[in-house]
Amino acid sequence: MAEATPPPADAPAPATGQIGVDSWVSESGERQQRYTGPWGQVARVWDRLPPAGKLALITPAILVPFIPFVSTGNLFNYGIFILIYALLALGLNVVVGFAGLLDLGYVAFFGFGAYTYAFLSGTHSEKGHVYTHHWPAELAIPVAVVVCGVLGVFLGSTSRRLLGDYLAIVTLFFGQAFVVFTNAADPYGITNGSNGLANIDPLRFSFFGHSVTIASVRGYYWFLFGCVVLVLILLHLLSESRTGRAWKASREDPLAAELMGMPVNRLKIMAFALGAMIAGLAGTTFAAAQTGAFPQNFSTQVLILIYAVVILGGAGSLTGMLVGAAVIIASNQVLDSTSPPQLQRVLFYLALIVGFCWLFRKSWKQLVTVIVLTVGLGFAVHAIAAEWWPRGVHGAVTSGGFLTGAIKQWVLLPVDSTRIADYAYLLAIVLAVALTQLKGWWRVAIAPFLFVITVFVWENLLIVQPAVTRYVLFGALLIALMAARPQGLFGTARVEIV
Repeated sequence: MAEATPPPADAPAPATGQIGVDSWVSESGERQQRYTGPWGQVARVWDRLPPAGKLALITPAILVPFIPFVSTGNLFNYGIFILIYALLALGLNVVVGFAGLLDLGYVAFFGFGAYTYAFLSGTHSEKGHVYTHHWPAELAIPVAVVVCGVLGVFLGSTSRRLLGDYLAIVTLFFGQAFVVFTNAADPYGITNGSNGLANIDPLRFSFFGHSVTIASVRGYYWFLFGCVVLVLILLHLLSESRTGRAWKASREDPLAAELMGMPVNRLKIMAFALGAMIAGLAGTTFAAAQTGAFPQNFSTQVLILIYAVVILGGAGSLTGMLVGAAVIIASNQVLDSTSPPQLQRVLFYLALIVGFCWLFRKSWKQLVTVIVLTVGLGFAVHAIAAEWWPRGVHGAVTSGGFLTGAIKQWVLLPVDSTRIADYAYLLAIVLAVALTQLKGWWRVAIAPFLFVITVFVWENLLIVQPAVTRYVLFGALLIALMAARPQGLFGTARVEIV
């Protein structure tokens, strides 16, 4: 048996900590060197930041105002709305992701925050009553946040014994009650009915005799960005605390958590209150940014978007809330009726191609085969239609731009395509369901037909109705994500017995 060769005498010693000395103490010299020099203080602050704070500072959102082609309108439609929905998703993540409670009335807290700030910081008259309040923001915002927190305690206390569908029904009733209150009830003209409250003061802070007013879009953007950073840091610290661990334990099994001595009912109330306070904070800034609070801003569609952000990012993940807000809100704005169809078309094709690449990511051979078959099938169908059905290729392209020529040569464009596109839409749904059930080369055989039919439906039906298309795409995106990754993009997979 050969003997082990000893290391040479001049070989460096392995990098190990000192025996009997804590690793943090043994590495103190390296940290001292890191914290010296011109960037020492920056490194010290960076190392002390929690992961959520580091994420907030390096997120691309901080660069949005400095992009040259981002106008004031685009900054309002994209930057501010992304931050508002990120803030709303962080609040809902406390209730749904941390505590595991299905809250369908969450958007009401968003509205209560906006209306409270509007009532305290503006002038309006209705039904013979004139309300004139011009509270500074450092007073109006905390009052609105506290009001939402009290309402969260009320909702959590009355529904503390409910779980699952029953809790969802109660909270949904709470949300609908807010809609009725702001639209129809309107006691003493406080909410001004369906007209809402307009002419709200901008954010005005007064400190030690100095007044600072935020009236520009960029000012609101940076204020919201600061709020997101602070909430991220707070939720990260809370998630790592005893309360955060207790929330997660009660989320997994409330009965087991109760038997282990955790105050499950009190934890539920705390989650409702904290989530409501964060939603109220988002509502105050939203009302100030658009100088008004109106009932249509807090509809069920807003609740759907907030839940879409949470589901896409991954319930329980702070990182996912930022990414989910950016993806959902940017897509929602692109698919708005005021957005140019060419931009909508680019987003649709990009999402479709990425989806097919993700579907066949494990086999490059199958992916290449699908691409070749899809291209060939499109040209073959177009050539056959041009020969036997000329009306099927003489339709108009809706604002095709530089893609007009390619669309005319590859996609069927019937002159009157409404009924045909409806049938093709149903066929595309059937093929999409079949594609999720098939495996191997059977999936390869179905994929080209699904791609060609989906493009046909888009060019002849969906692009003409962007308001409907956005929800179709959101639904398809979330269904595909839940099938491929049920925990969301950044969520943690749960171990369950099936």
